[in-house]
Amino acid sequence: MFALAGCVPNNASTTDAAAAITVDSSATDCTVSAGTATSGTLKFSVTNSGDQVTEFYLLAEDGLRIVGEVENVGPGISRDLVVQAQPGDYFTVCKPGMVGDGIGRSSFTVTGDKVQLAGDVQEQVDQAAVNYVAYVKDQVGQLVTGTQAFVDAFVSDTPSPDGKTAAELYATTRANYERIEPVAESFGDLDPAIDFREADVPAEDEWTGWHRIEKDLFPPTADENGGTEYVPLTAEERTYYADKLVSDTQLLYDAVNDPDYTVSIDAIANGAIGLLEEVASGKITGEEEIWSHTDLWDFQANLEGAKVAYEGVRDIVETKDPDLVKTLDERFASLQDTLAEYGSLNSGFTYYDELTTDQVKQLADGVNALSEPLSQLTATLVG
Repeated sequence: MFALAGCVPNNASTTDAAAAITVDSSATDCTVSAGTATSGTLKFSVTNSGDQVTEFYLLAEDGLRIVGEVENVGPGISRDLVVQAQPGDYFTVCKPGMVGDGIGRSSFTVTGDKVQLAGDVQEQVDQAAVNYVAYVKDQVGQLVTGTQAFVDAFVSDTPSPDGKTAAELYATTRANYERIEPVAESFGDLDPAIDFREADVPAEDEWTGWHRIEKDLFPPTADENGGTEYVPLTAEERTYYADKLVSDTQLLYDAVNDPDYTVSIDAIANGAIGLLEEVASGKITGEEEIWSHTDLWDFQANLEGAKVAYEGVRDIVETKDPDLVKTLDERFASLQDTLAEYGSLNSGFTYYDELTTDQVKQLADGVNALSEPLSQLTATLVG
């Protein structure tokens, strides 16, 4: 049901046959002239009536994967987004300022018959890479604003503007990072600075990032802390670690928004595989969130990130190995159904230390069942 997409200039002849759907991106809303369309070539004509540079996205049914996007639309400027849209359910959203989670998110439905994707395989590969980069930039943009709200609550020890404390914001804010963690790992020292667990840090190195703050938000007992009573951070130390997390997150944002940043098709597939390995190595063992026990929040985000990466190349893989695609579709759905038995990112999950041995085994079996066929993705894609 998903499509590959592209952004084109306003006067491109390839869009002449497409009936334009107008989009008004203002400071407060994202007004789309139609909520339905027929499958095939669609053109969204995006006008920025606000006072900030904006972006427009067509998102897949999960609200995460970017089917198409047009960015850097200045105030008073119009640009077009052209997509080959398959039947299915989508979302539209605008992002004034190009950070955060956007405004005016609305449902968009495509009806009709499945259509043949335009372009040869190489063009589809190239567009899959463009769409995945857009997804990464979107997740990191949301992480920037979410992290700032989180550390503001952490430093002040008062609820954020939406009434949530730092402890309440911790797991959900991290989801944007966990969905694209292999990307952060590709930038050398950024992942260690942002996301290393205490046990991962060499004795001579400084421990910073999310898990340093986690330990202060969810302080361990002396028995949990190697027999030593945990000493809470001072106000100055909280500010230091908060500022460091914000700074390192900004470095990640700058890296993925560099004009030269791109990803290869094998990196997308390997990213999906790597995210399932993250689940197997940290979440299933309960070692990732050793103080907060919010491992299932990370598990969900890793699974979502892996599925987004997979679905971005799914149509290409299906032409080479339809049986593999069928198996992956089924096992992604099965693992998601199992995880959903314990909650969701919106409603919260069961804390990991509250799971029984049998429940942990059930989750591990689901991860293993998906990991085996997923490990074949890269070889199938590039072979």
